[in-house]
Amino acid sequence: MNTIFKTDFNLPGLISKYEGKVRDVYSLENDILVVISSDRISAFDIVMPKPIPFKGQVLNQISVDMLKSTEDIIQNWLISSPDPNVSIGRKLKPIKVEMVIRGYLSGHADRLYRSGKRSICGVNLPNGLLSNQKFDNPIITPSTKADFGHDEDISKSDIIKKGILTLDQYEEIEDITYKLFERGTEIAKNRGLILVDTKYEFGYDSKNNLCLIDEIHTPDSSRYFYIDTYEDHMNRGETPKQLSKEFFRQWLIQNNFQGKQGQNLPEISDNVVMDVSKRYIELFEKISGSNFKPRNSNDIISDLKMNIISAIS
Repeated sequence: MNTIFKTDFNLPGLISKYEGKVRDVYSLENDILVVISSDRISAFDIVMPKPIPFKGQVLNQISVDMLKSTEDIIQNWLISSPDPNVSIGRKLKPIKVEMVIRGYLSGHADRLYRSGKRSICGVNLPNGLLSNQKFDNPIITPSTKADFGHDEDISKSDIIKKGILTLDQYEEIEDITYKLFERGTEIAKNRGLILVDTKYEFGYDSKNNLCLIDEIHTPDSSRYFYIDTYEDHMNRGETPKQLSKEFFRQWLIQNNFQGKQGQNLPEISDNVVMDVSKRYIELFEKISGSNFKPRNSNDIISDLKMNIISAIS
């Protein structure tokens, strides 16, 4: 299909290009960033060899909407979105910490808990918790933001001890993280979803003002359950129906792959690719409340470049 796996544009005023797991980030003159959401998918910090149709469009459009819906809480990096897969914004000084916030014991935290850990990123958890159980109050389990390789869990005390942030800086970011999660939870609830967990990234502008950067509340950065079936699934001891890429991680685990040394990546069939694509589209429609309109393009790469150049010229 007409997907975006890699871009290589020589844009006007180009200074550098960074290729992340999912996004291609072009740094231009005047501290402008052009961020292209590709159709790459990663799991266990490894980029899979096959792109997922429409995934980048879903991520970008959800994130643009969510950034706009939280501007009253904190300013953000976004200037415009001239293409379904593109966001253009301000280049800020990023904080090398991801603020992961969890309302439920799921995913990475649940795997650690099942392995016997009762302290995650300095947060102590009681015995007897069930997988996917709601916490009495959301918890923050930060991770270091790695340029390459794996992100690492880190505690609040270690963030301050290592000089990554001062106590005042951390507490400001912590407060905003709770507020953003509350807003995301409210938006999700209105759409019949539970925002299970998510992560936020921050940076400082030239005047040292705190800003929200990157994507928010997308299926790559967040996990969602359906409200109407959550209790029934939990009462039956089943995993709640969810909208995120966790199901793809679980598929990899079931096929004996967690990104560990010596493990071979299983063959990802076209059926699996299309199933993942449908999940992303489903989440878009649930969280936005509107029908997904796939981009109509015979040459998506050429359209990307044309729309970017028109926006920055």
